[in-house]
Amino acid sequence: MRLKSMIWNGLLVAALCLAVFLLYRIFQQYSLDQIVQSVRSIPLSSFCTALLFAAASYLCLGCFDLLAIRSLGKSLPYPKIALASFISLSLGHNIGFAGLSSGAFRYRFYSRWGLTTEDVAKIILFCGVTVGLGLMTLGGLALIVNPGDAGRLLRLDPDSVRIFGLLALIVPVVYAGLAFFIRGKLRLWRWSFQLPRFSIAVAQVGIGTLNFMLVSACLHQMLSAFGGVAFFRSVTAYVLANSAILATHVPGGLGVLEATVSYAVPKEASIGALIAFRCAYFFIPLALGTTLLVISEIVFRRSRGADEAANEGAEAQSV
Repeated sequence: MRLKSMIWNGLLVAALCLAVFLLYRIFQQYSLDQIVQSVRSIPLSSFCTALLFAAASYLCLGCFDLLAIRSLGKSLPYPKIALASFISLSLGHNIGFAGLSSGAFRYRFYSRWGLTTEDVAKIILFCGVTVGLGLMTLGGLALIVNPGDAGRLLRLDPDSVRIFGLLALIVPVVYAGLAFFIRGKLRLWRWSFQLPRFSIAVAQVGIGTLNFMLVSACLHQMLSAFGGVAFFRSVTAYVLANSAILATHVPGGLGVLEATVSYAVPKEASIGALIAFRCAYFFIPLALGTTLLVISEIVFRRSRGADEAANEGAEAQSV
């Protein structure tokens, strides 16, 4: 067995073990009675709706990869892209350092389908930019529409919060403007960046924002079960929590999500709402992603074995 294959197999086993450990570590914080009673307190209709929002979010994340691959001038069927994206991000969201952890899984898949290491690196960077644009856009809107909750958490007055919201909205506008006026590479000091086409840049902003709206809607379904909460209050809570998660890289945002949401919407952020949200957006996708990873590895190995056997047979006939 080649060294490269041994390293990848070792990383695969380590990732699977880590995924199981994360599930254990997260659930051990709560007693079984707490988990059961909290989840039972969520209406089934609300939980199912939240699952639909979570599924739609992961489909949006697959579109991140699709846009990235098209911006490279490459072509892959969307089902393959969706598979690679879902497995990578369902595990990456829980492992932490999502760009690096999901990038390793992306490389595992995309390299099999003809993309180079440089291509995968560009896909990771493109998706990271799309995440930033979506967070900036929705965060800016949330700060303008709902400055009170954000101001209480950030300890700023509402007018200052709105100013920060406007500044945040300038970022995606400038990005799209640069993509429209600059055809080619943007040079900043010693660095250069290949800007996407204007249509792709606009799609980045739109899909990135939609993704965070869908995740916020998933959280909103859970919070609404414990009290009337406005949608943009849920948006504000999630945007602030996700910003903190990206800054700390805590696996699954463990503790960071709970603390931020509880501070932003203290009355509605019960243990039931937060556990149910974790189940819908983190635990269930993690279990599905891990299962799909194992199945895909088995399929790939059998396919490679069949190809090698066919090649050996062809060589034997030629001799």
